Amino acid sequence: MCGIAGLLESSPSRRADPAVVKHMCAALTHRGPDGEGYFNQGPVALGMRRLAIIDVAGGRQPIGNEDQSVQVIFNGEIYNFQELRAESEAKGHRFATRSDTEVLVHLYEEH
Repeated sequence: MCGIAGLLESSPSRRADPAVVKHMCAALTHRGPDGEGYFNQGPVALGMRRLAIIDVAGGRQPIGNEDQSVQVIFNGEIYNFQELRAESEAKGHRFATRSDTEVLVHLYEEH
């Protein structure tokens, strides 16, 4: 099981403090001993601790789409991700990993 943490500032003009999210994720190390990842942009800071199951080497999160305009942190398993990936690739989406999580950013773009 992974651990997810985040911070959203109430004012869009305030920048979220990534150190706060890093501290939150440190408390979740036992839930995700295989890695960590962070995203920080404007009022949003996200972090995660990873328990690697699928694409152990390449499935680090957060994962973004081709131009990094969509980011995802996810805890779970998508059982039909291979079919969803094939459909997304047929529509022109490019994948950087073999992770089930990466299909989410491309599905978000489509739907």
